[in-house]
Amino acid sequence: MSETDPRKNVQDWATGEEPATGPQLSYLRTLAREAGEEVPENLTKADASRMIDRLQQASPRTKETGPGGGEAT
Repeated sequence: MSETDPRKNVQDWATGEEPATGPQLSYLRTLAREAGEEVPENLTKADASRMIDRLQQASPRTKETGPGGGEAT
């Protein structure tokens, strides 16, 4: 992440070792299904976030939209 990126590194999360949230798992399952991948059981919040980031990079769903979900220009 760049110095101007306000997001914290997942390694610095105080809750990163807690179980992944319901919304994380739901979105992750959607991305994984589209990529033909399985979602491992017992993911932490940090692990789920990393997997979401990786799958978003490969997903046509996220490549077709620009920031905020609008059409890319």
